[in-house]
Amino acid sequence: MGFLKKTWKFRNAIEVIEYHTARYGAPGQGRVKRKKPTPEEMEKVNQRNRERVARHRLREHFEVNDYLVTLTYQKDLRPPDMDTAKGHFGNEFLKTVRREYRKKGYEVKWLRNIEVGTKNGWHIHLVINRIPDADLILRKAWKYGKVDIRHLEADGEFRDLAAYITKTPKTDNRLRETSYSHSRNLPIPEPEKKEYHRWKTWTDIKIPEGYYLDKNDFYEGINPVTGHRIRSYTLIRLEHQQQEGERNLLKDRKKNRKRKARQRGKPREKGGGSHGRRK
Repeated sequence: MGFLKKTWKFRNAIEVIEYHTARYGAPGQGRVKRKKPTPEEMEKVNQRNRERVARHRLREHFEVNDYLVTLTYQKDLRPPDMDTAKGHFGNEFLKTVRREYRKKGYEVKWLRNIEVGTKNGWHIHLVINRIPDADLILRKAWKYGKVDIRHLEADGEFRDLAAYITKTPKTDNRLRETSYSHSRNLPIPEPEKKEYHRWKTWTDIKIPEGYYLDKNDFYEGINPVTGHRIRSYTLIRLEHQQQEGERNLLKDRKKNRKRKARQRGKPREKGGGSHGRRK
């Protein structure tokens, strides 16, 4: 056997990785000389792995109605270092949130990234499961600044969110330091494994009925560590994406109605029929 296919199945997505098993002697597969990857190549591999694992946790444990929260700091309350910021989140904020969730009969699930910019601006990005009154709980628990709460969006089935929540100074030069972590209650399902003899072309990918291939999450190249071919891709459930599209359409319609209402309410300039601002 020359190649291994791993398949993870989630509620609304199927994720696949295919690569050489490093067992030689399969038909058409010769020994490939390994090369030492550069630090830049290794960092790209490591970042891709971080994003993949975060993406799996998001796809397995979170839904569109859950929250993406940004905890900001007042300038005079900024932490002096990362350890202090971790304490603000874990020892104070999360302790309170966990207690309030338990009172309502729920368990907290979360991923977070503490970030400090090159200009010493501190903030925390947090993905957390939504429960009744969760917004009130979160705002009450954070004592150091503002709390911005948004609903998760399903674009790419959390592909972009996984990259966003695992940012580092090497992926975003506006950052000086980051610290990514997650709750322990986010297990990832084991993938299905299948071995085969020959490397298949991407046109041989079988797309199940009711799914489509996410072209923005397709990768095929050479693994710099092994020197062999590797491919990864995601299939997304059509019905789920259509539902999200309908929700976004309704949001756009509401925004258009509000914009038109504001435009109708603007005063007209003297001597002309066009709308404009008062001078």
